[in-house]
Amino acid sequence: MKSFFSLLFVFIFGIVSVQQVENVDFKRIKAELNFKEANRVSGFVFVYFKVLRDVNSVYLDALDMEFKSLKLTDQNKNEVESVEYQIDADKIIISTNFKENEEYLLQFWYSATPKKALYFIGDQIWTQGQGKYTSSWLPSIDDTNDKIEFDLSIAYQDGYEVLANGRLIAKEAIAQNRTTWHYDMSEPMSSYLVALAIGKYSKKTETSDSGIPLEYYFYPEDSSRVESTFRFSKHMFDFLETKIGVPYPWEIYRQVPVRDFLYSGMENTTLTIFSDDLVVDAIAFNDRNYVNVNAHELVHQWFGNLVTAKSGEHHWLQEGFATYYALLAERDVFGIDYYYWRLYEYAQQLLAQENAGESTALLDPKSSSVTFYQKGCWALHVLHEQVGEDAFALAVKNYLQKHKYQNVDTSDFIKEIEMTSDQDLSEFVKIWLEDSVLPQDIMVQSLNRSEFIREYIDVSCGTYPEKCNNYLVSDISDKAKVKILSQPNYEIKLEDFNNGLEVRQAIAQNMTTIPVEFKKSYETLLNDASYVTIENALYNLWVNFPADRAKYLHQTKDIYGFNDYNVKLLWLALHLNTIEYQRDKKQDVFDELRGYTDPRFGFDLRMNAFNYLKLIHGFDKVSLGNLKQATHHHNWRFQQFAKRLMIELQDIEDYRAILDEMKSEGYRE
Repeated sequence: MKSFFSLLFVFIFGIVSVQQVENVDFKRIKAELNFKEANRVSGFVFVYFKVLRDVNSVYLDALDMEFKSLKLTDQNKNEVESVEYQIDADKIIISTNFKENEEYLLQFWYSATPKKALYFIGDQIWTQGQGKYTSSWLPSIDDTNDKIEFDLSIAYQDGYEVLANGRLIAKEAIAQNRTTWHYDMSEPMSSYLVALAIGKYSKKTETSDSGIPLEYYFYPEDSSRVESTFRFSKHMFDFLETKIGVPYPWEIYRQVPVRDFLYSGMENTTLTIFSDDLVVDAIAFNDRNYVNVNAHELVHQWFGNLVTAKSGEHHWLQEGFATYYALLAERDVFGIDYYYWRLYEYAQQLLAQENAGESTALLDPKSSSVTFYQKGCWALHVLHEQVGEDAFALAVKNYLQKHKYQNVDTSDFIKEIEMTSDQDLSEFVKIWLEDSVLPQDIMVQSLNRSEFIREYIDVSCGTYPEKCNNYLVSDISDKAKVKILSQPNYEIKLEDFNNGLEVRQAIAQNMTTIPVEFKKSYETLLNDASYVTIENALYNLWVNFPADRAKYLHQTKDIYGFNDYNVKLLWLALHLNTIEYQRDKKQDVFDELRGYTDPRFGFDLRMNAFNYLKLIHGFDKVSLGNLKQATHHHNWRFQQFAKRLMIELQDIEDYRAILDEMKSEGYRE
């Protein structure tokens, strides 16, 4: 049982901690970091802060850390006496008589073995602060309302790129083939935006029209994918600077892919980290690419990093703006029809959420991502239409300039819009921000401004059955043609193959039974620049024409597809089920399929391989061991997938026997 004094201290400290942002201004945190031990970070930290009023204690958030050599000095560089330090599970508390308007320097050595927020993946190290807390690996302040200048110096072995926030001001060679990389931030930010990434990378550089250095990092083996991965990066950067009306607020911008990232991307200040699943070749670009995520994370450098929401209630100010301005950037690249199509898709997602009874208000801090992102985007789109281009643009510019490097709430933005538009926006706030009910009539009215969307909604075999047979040879959009192909009463015709990539992809997905007279045309789908098309076409041809299975397998033997090897894994499974094809290679083929479950591969590829082993009933001791390992993976989606699959397999007698054998052998994942 805790003593009365301890309980009283916790109670008093709990009150003080809530108010610390009002009592203490943390100016700068300088950290000199080392990564000498596996899964461990250590180093010296220097914390510069000013006390705004007399207080008895100051704290830093620090989760499960060790501390040594703690020292507190005042602004005259005199060591403060009568200082006590308390190290809790999630904080370090410094107690003394702190004086109003006095500046202090706290310095110490620390070490930590983080369970989250800092990840050691193969030969990579990278961070994810948002939602995980930077205080898991670096003593800092979790409160997003306390903006601090973070300057990191990182020592690591030679042969690696070491990236962090801000400008690289020096590289210093040290002993034992190691180098220290010194980074400097000139402006403050919230701690969740502190980042580092270490790995073996090459680099491509560009310069924006305004003179900002743009750095694109990639694995050396992915040099042929650089153009298709980072396509439009500079174009969108230049567009957004102009469109937002406020210069990029930092001194450099970097983008780096990492393995097994938790999300698609994260907008750390000056350093976007994104999933290497989005590193694509020229073919994959046609199906899925990095453009939207690229634009979204870049927009956050203004909306989220320059101005930061005060609380979760105002989270839409970050995600809604990032989604909307990213869509504007994509509109500049892909055109107005693309813009309205994405708005239509967002509307469908919001409707699905509402029909499921899960709609919430934009100002609800517990809202879903669909609400924060898609509804936030729609709210800004409608507001932009309502007040006009000039008023909207000026309000955004004023909003960013007035609150730069500060924290904001929704009223700060609404005030600027009302001033520039001379409109009362109370009705807009009620409908779009406070109500959970989706304003469908307003959305439909807005979408109807697009002839492209009107055509798409109007086209239907049910509405105009006499036109149905002619739709795919007409001049309607490819989106409308795909809609027709997806209707159950439409019969695909030979001339339908004479369409573009998107329509042919829909044919591959919808035409699973292939008449003989369609065979030659259908086979051409294997040559399309779409891994989705190739995957579907290969499977459907293999099923429909058994006599030609070897031919199809030979034709596609060198195609891997996306980073999850969607085509290659299908090819391996079909190979194992095509007895007459390369009979002497079956064990090698199985070994390759099983090998992709190994932890050295990315989780998307592993997940795909596990699914194929389940499909062909091919699990053995090796792959089950890899699956057990996956149940502890840091990526929660993959972890949950592995746990669910393990439960399924345990109910199958053959697998249960293998698992029991592994258990008796003392297997440890």
